Amino acid sequence: MWSIYDGTVPSDAGSPAPTLAAVVDIFGAAEDDGPLGWQERALCAQTDPEAFFPEKGGSTREAKKVCASCDVRSECLDYALENDERFGIWGGLSERERRKLKRRAV
Repeated sequence: MWSIYDGTVPSDAGSPAPTLAAVVDIFGAAEDDGPLGWQERALCAQTDPEAFFPEKGGSTREAKKVCASCDVRSECLDYALENDERFGIWGGLSERERRKLKRRAV
């Protein structure tokens, strides 16, 4: 049987098995989210994406309700503003609301 913790394999298998550290190096540490790691914690990733991209004139109420209780709302809004997202609800704001926010900041 393979032993991932000490890097050894049974004598008949040939070469040693990769260690756990090598596996972590390939995929990155769990704490290292990277610049877009917040997206995995976003509540919208667990809900219907159509709510966040309504038809023109459609309701944004459901999406904004999800955003209101999301832990990464500020990261989401920052991303949308920095990347000039033109469609959808990001960080609890519609495209029109984000444009207004940008104008006020200038």
